[in-house]
Amino acid sequence: MPEVKRRRTANLSARTNEDQDKEQSGFVSKKSMWMDPPTASGLLALITCAVLTWFLFQQSTHLAVVEEKYNLLKQEAVKCQAMENKITIMSEKCEKTLSLMQHLEDNHIIAQMKHLQEEVNTMQLWSNRLLQEEELKKNLTPLLHAVTKCEESTASVTKDFSIKIATVKTDIRRISGLETDVTLLVENLHSLEDKVDKVEKTTIQSIGNFLTNSIDRTTELRNTASGNARQMQDIMEKISVLNADFNKQSTKLLDLESDRVKVLTTVAFANDLKPKVYNLKKNLAHLEPMLDDLTLRIGRLLEDLLERQKEIAFLNKKFSNLMSIEAEVKIN
Repeated sequence: MPEVKRRRTANLSARTNEDQDKEQSGFVSKKSMWMDPPTASGLLALITCAVLTWFLFQQSTHLAVVEEKYNLLKQEAVKCQAMENKITIMSEKCEKTLSLMQHLEDNHIIAQMKHLQEEVNTMQLWSNRLLQEEELKKNLTPLLHAVTKCEESTASVTKDFSIKIATVKTDIRRISGLETDVTLLVENLHSLEDKVDKVEKTTIQSIGNFLTNSIDRTTELRNTASGNARQMQDIMEKISVLNADFNKQSTKLLDLESDRVKVLTTVAFANDLKPKVYNLKKNLAHLEPMLDDLTLRIGRLLEDLLERQKEIAFLNKKFSNLMSIEAEVKIN
């Protein structure tokens, strides 16, 4: 670290020298017309010095980075040494365990330990099966059968364990030097039995909760389906009423169009009959307000028809939405 500080001070001095050299070079550039060859050589020497100082500055920064990396490598080496020490300790422990295993083989207890380990593995397999049965909660009826089978199997396993524990206890009475190890094994077996009982209780509780939740959901879906059916009936009644109104308005439009055609034919006939125009002008004066009334009525009927068409389209959209909701409810 002190070497880095020295290099930083040297770099700062080099920067000040570079600034001075730049100022001198600017001053000399102004008076380049009156420079001598020795002054030019001096300027070149100054420039080379500035370049060298810049190069040294870069090298110093590079060296600082290298030093930081070296420190990091030292720290990693210390960590590696600590890991080696731990590995040596673990190897010593393994050697001790091997010696203990050999001692146990001499006393014919490893066979019993292996037998107990196999039983523990079987218990682990049963526990894994119970977990898989928890994941398959959707199929309720096969789950109940599986739970009953698991209960029977656990009962048989507990019976076997009790018998084996009795045999192990008899062996423990015979073996006086390894009573502590055998007591630990018995405690582990009791803890495993407690865990199996807890797993059975949790599975039964989860199945009961799932049944209650499924019943509540089915009741809610039935209520929503009944409400949707009522809304569908109301909408169908409104659609039938609107269709009847639409048919009535269409018949009125057809009648008005036929009347308009008749009026137009009469007007054309009146135009053709020029000698009787003077007599028919009075009748036409009476017919013009009637035509205006007819046009107004036609416009109003068209507006009513457009509004009814909009209402029918809106009701059709509602009907399609309700049909989709009913399909989703049936799927669920």
